[in-house]
Amino acid sequence: MDLQAIWLGLSELIRELPRSSLLIATVAAVAGSMIGSALARRHSAFGRALATTSTVALAGILVLIVLQVSRFDPRIDLAVPELGLPEQIVAGGETRVPLAPDGHFWIRATVNGKEAPFLVDTGATLTAVSTPFARRAGLEPRVGSVPVRIATANGTVAAQLTTIDTLRFGNVKAGGLDAVIAPNIGETNVIGMNLLSRLASWRVEGETMILVPHNPQPTG
Repeated sequence: MDLQAIWLGLSELIRELPRSSLLIATVAAVAGSMIGSALARRHSAFGRALATTSTVALAGILVLIVLQVSRFDPRIDLAVPELGLPEQIVAGGETRVPLAPDGHFWIRATVNGKEAPFLVDTGATLTAVSTPFARRAGLEPRVGSVPVRIATANGTVAAQLTTIDTLRFGNVKAGGLDAVIAPNIGETNVIGMNLLSRLASWRVEGETMILVPHNPQPTG
């Protein structure tokens, strides 16, 4: 596990808490803990119960944030479906992507049945979809998630985490994939390392990128 990467991710998430619904829960838990502690000093059973409950709630919020950040590390296959964090699966057969005239590798992918072009970006940690395409594909921000900060051509922006139930391109099918709904990136969508790293291998030979999933199997 890359602890430095996880710490940096956690720092970014904490910086974005004011934009998240988790802020309300965090402030409520902190206030409850303070009030409960003050009442507990007066030997109030209610105060002790309130302080304990608030402390447990704060611990739960921290665990939720750490779980989400841990999934940013592609070497960690962490899944907690009960918290909306499904297993990220990439299967299928070998797919070859030709180099486009602009010097990048582009694919046509379908997300929840909606098709759009995606840039294969080995420098991107997470798969990203534009706000317009997210609407077309019916992608919603993940409940209980916190925004993450991503670098775009227009600077660093806050993006909402989402889950892609089904993403297909070529002979590859991905499911339960973490992604971000990124504003200010126009119509650009990106395949990031959280998908590529779950392949058995990916490489570039000449002007062709070759993607090979683990245990090749039919995508249907």
